[in-house]
Amino acid sequence: MHCAFCLKNSLLELRLRLAISDLIGAMLSSDLQGKLRHNSFVNIMDGALFGFGVMGLASYVTIIPLFLSYLTESTALIGFVAALFHIGWQVPQLLTSGYVAGLTRFKPTVLVTTLFERVPFFGLALVALALPAIGADAALLLTLVLLGIQSLGGGFTGTAWQSMISKIMPAHYLGTFFGIQSAAVNLFGAGGALLASVILERLAYPESFAWLFAIAGISMMASYVFLALTFEPKSAKRDVVEGLRWRAFGSKLRRILRADRNFRWFLVARGLTSLSLTAISFYTIFGIRRFDLSPEFVGGLTSVLLLMNMLTSSVIGWIGERWGLRRVLILANFLTVLAIAIALAAEDPRWFYLVFALTGMVNSTQWSTIMTITVQFCSVADRPFYIGMANSLIAPVTVFAPIIGGWLVDAVSFELSFGIFALAGLLSVLVFVVPMHDPSNGLAV
Repeated sequence: MHCAFCLKNSLLELRLRLAISDLIGAMLSSDLQGKLRHNSFVNIMDGALFGFGVMGLASYVTIIPLFLSYLTESTALIGFVAALFHIGWQVPQLLTSGYVAGLTRFKPTVLVTTLFERVPFFGLALVALALPAIGADAALLLTLVLLGIQSLGGGFTGTAWQSMISKIMPAHYLGTFFGIQSAAVNLFGAGGALLASVILERLAYPESFAWLFAIAGISMMASYVFLALTFEPKSAKRDVVEGLRWRAFGSKLRRILRADRNFRWFLVARGLTSLSLTAISFYTIFGIRRFDLSPEFVGGLTSVLLLMNMLTSSVIGWIGERWGLRRVLILANFLTVLAIAIALAAEDPRWFYLVFALTGMVNSTQWSTIMTITVQFCSVADRPFYIGMANSLIAPVTVFAPIIGGWLVDAVSFELSFGIFALAGLLSVLVFVVPMHDPSNGLAV
């Protein structure tokens, strides 16, 4: 009830902001001003149903590691799955940024590529259903392939989707929109997590996972329908750049990095932040091995994670716009370190409710704030390049950190891996505080 109240207040704030958006004529074209309410609604619903599936029923933080724990005892391999997710999300974004920068409409590309991050959940359902016949090794291999396709689908969609949202929403409003959308994602995701907990409790393995993945796929395709309803007019031809000529493309990126010292420090802070966030990939496995957590308990942790995600998302955009996005990121990194410390000190499995509550706050803060602050470094014409670099240039950290972290767990201990992740979080705070400052472009359009 309280969660619904928070979301209702957030939506009321959205309606009030939309009511005054017509006064800011320079922010959007007249066509987009008339469709602002429509675009806000369909994209919030896209996020909500997406969250119900991929955040609740098939969570990469809890449900996927739980499923993998039945297939393998290798922490390094489970860490590799987290790396797969980051490879798929981050690497393609820089590779596609030149192409995306040359588009006059982003939506057609988004609708094609996003299918590859939605359909694989039906494949996972079939794998779980066929597991008794094909065996754990074959199921593990197929699961890795499908998760790789799913994450690559997200990566190839990412730059075009973020560019589309930045185009159809007023620049001054992006933080609030992402916050409200994230609140809807996590509210519905929490509902999905509650359903997951019931399914895991009442159905036996692997039938329970077959149902989880199948329902997640259905929810993802329902969200696709709302995404397809987005209104996006063509951009002027001035948006077309020499994106596909790789020499010119590489030269463009080098010029940006040489000229924008503040953005370079932001990338350093992002890399350290990503290293510290790797701890999230190991909380579930750590809890299972230390306290023998049951599947339904893990489902409950997912609900806590997403409820805190939702509550934080409902206010984080408002806080960021008034307090400063950089300060919000500093606080989020402190919370990451605190969550790691609590996990290591836990003497009872119930401590993990607090760990996952803090993680939920961190997830929602990082998601909406990073996307918002990234586009504030540049003009609209350069956004695909900045978005691509902000994700792809930190890929080496996010790709290898889960693999190395898992190897260190198997070779030494969880304590060593978590200690490294905590140190990275503290170093990221240092970079945000000392050499980096708030982007000067602000509401660049």
